[in-house]
Amino acid sequence: MMKNIYKKVACLLALGLTLASCDDYLSDVPKGAKSPETLADYEAFLRDEYNTRIDILGATHLLNDQFVTAATLTSNRLYNANYMWDENADRIALKVSDESTYYTTYSGISAFNLIIENALSATKATEQEQRTVWAQAKIMRAMNFFYVTNFYADTYVASTAATKLSVPLITSANINAPSKQVTIQEMYDFILNDIKEALPYLPKVSQTALHPNLGAGYAFYSRVYLQMNNYTEALKYADLALAENNKLFDWVAFYEANKAIIDVPNSYTTAVSPMGYNNVENYIFRHGSSRSLGREPSIPVERAARFETGDVRLKSRWKVRTVGADTYYYSILSGMYNFGGITSVEVYLIKAECLARDNKITEALTILNTVRKTRILPASYQDISTTDKATALNAIYKTKSNELLQTLTPYADARRLNAEGLYKVSFSKVANGITYTLSSDSHLWTAPFPQGATQNPGNGTITQNVDK
Repeated sequence: MMKNIYKKVACLLALGLTLASCDDYLSDVPKGAKSPETLADYEAFLRDEYNTRIDILGATHLLNDQFVTAATLTSNRLYNANYMWDENADRIALKVSDESTYYTTYSGISAFNLIIENALSATKATEQEQRTVWAQAKIMRAMNFFYVTNFYADTYVASTAATKLSVPLITSANINAPSKQVTIQEMYDFILNDIKEALPYLPKVSQTALHPNLGAGYAFYSRVYLQMNNYTEALKYADLALAENNKLFDWVAFYEANKAIIDVPNSYTTAVSPMGYNNVENYIFRHGSSRSLGREPSIPVERAARFETGDVRLKSRWKVRTVGADTYYYSILSGMYNFGGITSVEVYLIKAECLARDNKITEALTILNTVRKTRILPASYQDISTTDKATALNAIYKTKSNELLQTLTPYADARRLNAEGLYKVSFSKVANGITYTLSSDSHLWTAPFPQGATQNPGNGTITQNVDK
C-alpha cells in the first residue's frame, strides 16, 4: 500500500489530466503529458490543498472533541472503540485499508519529497526562489512526519525514544523508495534537522497562507521542542515566532458583530467562519479532516461544558441541538478552518507553559489572560491569578485544549503530559447509565497502523506500536 501511494502520486504529477495509464508513464512519458520541470511546476504542489490536509479523526474521537451519533457508533466499530474508550476492542482488526490519516499524510510527504529532490535544479527561477520553495517543502514534510509520529507512535520520552519505533521514514518520491520504520529519536532528529535547514530560506511573508513563512518555521520548531519537553528551546522559538506575528483574533468583537444571527433561539443559520485563510493568527493554514467549505464538526454536550463561562468561541461556533435520540452542539459557522496549521494563539500558550515550568507564574498568567480577554465576554471575565504552579499550568492546558479543539495539539499535549506523570489527562462520562473511562495510561492513546499499510509496506517493513 505504501508503494501504491507513491505510485499514485507519481502518476498525478506526471500525467496531469491525460488518460494514459501510470504503468505506461513509468516506461515512457505519454504524448501530451507534462513532467514537472520549472520551479512553478513544483511549487504548485505546495499550494495544492489536497497536500495541505491533515486528518486526525481518531484523535478527535478519542478525546470526544467531535460528536458521533448513536447510529454511527452502532455501525462503525472502530469509531465506537475510540469514542466509547473500549479497552477490549481489537482496533488493529478493525482498522483496514480505509484510513485517510495515514494515506493522506504520506501522500503529502511524497509530494514534498518530490519538491525537495528537484526544486534546486528546477528551471525558470533564481537560486533564491529555488531555495524558498525547497525550504517550504521541508517544513511541510516535517509537519507531516510530526503528525503521523504523534498519532501512530508513542509520545517522545527521552529515556525510551532511542529504542521505541515511530513510523516509516521515506525521503524520496521514487515509488521504490526505502521505507524504514525508524526510532522515535531518529524521527525527531530528522524533523528538527529539516526545520534547521529550512529556516535560513523561509520568507518573512509567504506567497499564500498555504506556504510556510519564517514565523511558521519558528512556531513549528517551538511545537516540536515542547513535545520533547525541552522548555528552554520551545520558549526561544516561541519568542522568535511571536516577533514575526503576535496578533490575536478578537472573538469578543466577532460575537458582537454577529450576535444578531448567533443569538436567535433554535436557529442554526451560519455566520462566516473567521478561522480560514485570512485569520490574523495564522502562521500557516492547513486543512483538517475536510478541505471543503461548510460547517465544522459538532461536539458533545460534555465537551461544550469544559469551556469557560462567557467563552464566545463556544457561543459563536456551536449551538445545542437535538435530533432524534441525539443531543449535541451543532456548528453555526460555515467556511474554512485552520485545523492542520499553526496559529499565534498556540505559540502564546506554549510560551505561557514554558514560563510557568520555569516558575515564572506571574509572567505566564499575564500571557494566558491576554489570550482570554479576546475570548471571554467582559461580563464574565476575571483574570486568573495564582502563585501555585500546578493551578497555573492546568489553567493554561484548559485554555489551550479549548483553543485548539479539532486539531492534533490537545491529543499530543495529553500524551505528553500523561507520559510525564505530573499533570495527567483522563476522562470519564456516563452514557445510558454506564460510566466509561479513558485512563491516562490506556493503550488507546496510541493508534494502530491500518492493515493496508502493515500488509503492504512498500520497500520496507512496519511493526505495530500497540497490541490492539
